[in-house]
Parts: sequence; structure tokens; C-alpha cells
Amino acid sequence: MPNEIENRLASYALKSSKSLGRVHNEDPPNLRSEFQRDRERIIHSTAFRRLEYKTQVFVNHEGDMYRTRLTHTIEVAQISRAVARALKINEDLTEAISLAHDLGHTPFGHAGQDILNKCMKEFGGFEHNIQSLRIIDKLENQYANFPGINLCFETREGILKRCSLSLAKKLGSVGNRFIEKKNPSLEAQLTNICDEIAYNNHDIQDGIKAKKIFIEQLEDLPIFYDQMSEVLAKYPRLSKSKIVSETVRKIINMLVNDVIKNSNEEIKKENISTSEDVRNCKKTLICFSDEIKRLNIELKKFLYKNLYMHPDVVVMTNRANVIIKDLFLAYNNDLNLISEEYCAHNIDKINLGHKERVICDYIAGMTDRFAQQEHQRLFK
Repeated sequence: MPNEIENRLASYALKSSKSLGRVHNEDPPNLRSEFQRDRERIIHSTAFRRLEYKTQVFVNHEGDMYRTRLTHTIEVAQISRAVARALKINEDLTEAISLAHDLGHTPFGHAGQDILNKCMKEFGGFEHNIQSLRIIDKLENQYANFPGINLCFETREGILKRCSLSLAKKLGSVGNRFIEKKNPSLEAQLTNICDEIAYNNHDIQDGIKAKKIFIEQLEDLPIFYDQMSEVLAKYPRLSKSKIVSETVRKIINMLVNDVIKNSNEEIKKENISTSEDVRNCKKTLICFSDEIKRLNIELKKFLYKNLYMHPDVVVMTNRANVIIKDLFLAYNNDLNLISEEYCAHNIDKINLGHKERVICDYIAGMTDRFAQQEHQRLFK
């Protein structure tokens, strides 16, 4: 059955039957494809469950109506899967990459990543894409025969959105495309653009709900105003909350349709017929048209200036910086402050001189709530 489904895919889609395999050999699954197995392992991972209590924009305790890393991840997977089907590329692989792409995020969103990277500056740094790979390759601890969750090469490579050349050389085959300057798969390219579609538009909803941005401001953006005008023409007496919801739905629909149309045109224009053609192509194939790209960049700039740099969000960012920096310094001065079980599990790494990386993994895996509780416990 899995092979029958994959036989209907475009010639340039990645097929699980032609996967480069897993680091640790396993018997093939009976009733599902290798990429379906990957997707299910990600969903059952500890890191995936923790995303429920990690910040998207607003700290988890501020209210249960806001997006978290988990709800964002599910939204990315939903959009990605729909577009993958329309483009006739591998839905299961696209979904697996989407579900895993944020596993390495710290508590407190990008603010947490930035300060943890500063703490780790002398010890190899920190980047959430690399951490996602580290989690699935090494840190998950559920299986008898191997560390991590032993995902397929294609899923692992797709998670790596960016990677420095020096680090790519240490990652083995999964880092080769950065060294060889090859394109990621269409499935990975698609996840990347659907991630952007999801967070831009859902941050509009959360920002308005939190009263950090307002419809009146958004009316200056053509991408919002044009879609809202269509909503109001059809539903002149709609409540404000429904105006926002309907407008965001229309924006997402417009972006998705543009990606499908434009990507098909690019694939045709570049004479892509195999997955190897995709890798060797000198340009990104899954992309917006020039006009939609321009409108989307306007939206991103607006959100950065008016939402992400809003004084209330900056206060949260500064608080996150203090919490993570304090925790890192405290644990580095005294490892006994960390869970005894965690230290015992990582004693070999600590003895080999990787104490700071062990501490980094511990903090990166925290939820917002646990990081705040730990800080309160240590700095009353």
C-alpha cells in the first residue's frame, strides 16, 4: 500500500523506497512507509510533547488562547501536507520534517535561543535547527537498540534549515549538502515556506487578541487590507474577531495558492524531472511569485516592528534572557543543582569535558514553566 501511494507522486518527489536509510539498520515496517514511521516516532517523542509548553510569541502562562510551539508545529504540518499533495511531492516526508522542525527550540522562543547561543559562544554555540537534529539523533532515550529515534536520512537532512560550513563537516553525510552547496529536497523547501506562512498569519491573530497590534494598523498593509475588504463586502456586519479570522484565512489561502502555482512554474521552467535535479538546481524552487513575496516581506517587517519589538514583548524577552543566563551560570558553577538522574545519565560526556553542552541540552529541553520554576528555586 505505501509503495502504491508513492508511485502516484511526481518523478522529482522523494520516495521512501529509495531512502538513503537510517544510521542504525532496522527491519522495514509492514503497513506503512519509512517516512510514516518517522512521523509517528516524532509524535511519540518527549521533545514533541514539551512543545505544548514552549513559547511561540507570548509566554505560555499568559493565556491558553495563544499559540504555542506545539500548535504552531501542527499548523505548519497541516499547511505543508495540503501543499505537498497539490504539488504531488511526498506528503509523509513533508509532514515528518514539519513536525520535527522546532523540536530544538528553547523555552521563551527566539529570545531563549539567542541568549543560550551567547552562553555557549566559547563551547560551540547553539542553534535550534542543529539542536533538533541532536535531539532526534542522540538525546531522545526510548529505544533499546540505538540512541535518539533513528530517523531516515531525508527527514534528518530536511530538518537542517541552515548550517555553518565548519559544523556541516562534523555532521557526516547529513551535512554534505551545505559543503557541496546543494539544494534541499522539495519537501524540505516546502516545510520552510509553510513555516513562514503559518507564523506570520497566526501571529496577526495572537497579536490582535493580546492588544499589541490593531486592525487599524494592519489596514496600511495591502496583503491585509485587500483580503479584509473582500470579507467586509461579503459580510458587512461581521464582528471584529471574525473579520480577523476570515481575513487571515483568506491571506493563507492566497499565499498557498501562489506557492502552488509559482512552484509548479519554476519546476517546469528549470526542467526538473528527478530529485537529483532538485538538489543540483541553483535556485529555490518552492517559492512565492515576486509580487506576493514583496507583500509578505511587508507583513514580516510590520510584525517585527509592531509586535516582536512591542515594549511588552521586549520585557518578556529581557526576562527570558535573565532566566536562561542565570540558570546556565548557576549550573556551570555547581552541577549538583541539576537533576541527579540527568547528571548520572550524562556522566560520560561530563567526564570527557562536555559539561557546558550537557547543561545547554538540559536548559534547551525545558518548558517555559519549568525554567521559571527552576529560576525561582535557585534565585529566591
